[in-house]
Amino acid sequence: MAAKTMQDLLLEEMRDIYHAEKQILKALPKLAKKVQSETLRAAFLEHAEQTQGQIERLEQCFEEMDARTRGKPCEAMKGLIEEAQEILEMGMAPEVTDAALIAAAQKVEHYEIASYGTLHAYAQGCGLDRVAKLLEQTLNEEKETDKRLNMLAINDVNKKALDVSKAA
Repeated sequence: MAAKTMQDLLLEEMRDIYHAEKQILKALPKLAKKVQSETLRAAFLEHAEQTQGQIERLEQCFEEMDARTRGKPCEAMKGLIEEAQEILEMGMAPEVTDAALIAAAQKVEHYEIASYGTLHAYAQGCGLDRVAKLLEQTLNEEKETDKRLNMLAINDVNKKALDVSKAA
């Protein structure tokens, strides 16, 4: 469907991120099984739970707009998830793999932050206050997840990866 109005554009972009969130929900538990760091595993699993809530929030947005929730294939997220899968096949030390997976997860978060920031602005511009509030809640969660991953990388995972690299 060609977007003719800002509300059409909002719906198309919501469909894109809806599909992206579904892909993330499927990928996070798989990635969690592959990491060495228990803290990183917990962060991935926690974010999977949070992602389920974000999907439900998107469904509320669709309902508010009286629109179907069908996902529009998100090729960008597919590529980001494939990139994370490639990391697992690189044969790096487990600690280095963890560091690379945090970077891959942050790329996902940055995509989501950009998407939800745009969606929030569109919803506000369309006067869809309830939808804007729901999207803002998810935007804030994505920003917090990014901060958490960054701190985990700096304070734990990257240090272990560097130690292993120096010993090699």
